[in-house]
Amino acid sequence: MGTANLLKVGIASLAQHKARTMAIAIGEYIPSPDEPRVWFQSLKTLAQGLSDRNRSSLALIAETKPASLTELAERSGRAKSNLSRTLRTMEQYGLVRFEEGEGREVAPRVNDSGVELELSLG
Repeated sequence: MGTANLLKVGIASLAQHKARTMAIAIGEYIPSPDEPRVWFQSLKTLAQGLSDRNRSSLALIAETKPASLTELAERSGRAKSNLSRTLRTMEQYGLVRFEEGEGREVAPRVNDSGVELELSLG
C-alpha cells in the first residue's frame, strides 16, 4: 500500500474518550505525537470498521486511486449507496478522505498505509 504511514488507533469507552477530550480542551493534558489519533469504543466497533470487506475496499482505493465513487463501485462490485455510507463512516475515523473527482463526484483516497492498535489491559 505504498508508504509506511500507519494510523494509530486506540480503544476507549465513550466516557473515557470524553474525559480525555475535555482534559485536552482545558489544557490539563497534552497528548504526545505517538498516541492514537483515532479512538474506537470497543474491539467490536474496530472489527466492524476494519472488516475484511472494508479492508479490501481500502486496498482497492490505495492501489487503483479511482476517479470517482462510481468507478470504485464498479471495480469492487459493491452498490454505490452502500459503499458511500461505509466510506463516510471510515472518513469519520480518519481512514479515508474525499477529493474532487469527475464532474460532481468525489474521489476516495486512503490516508494511511495501515493501522496500528494500542490496547491497554487496564
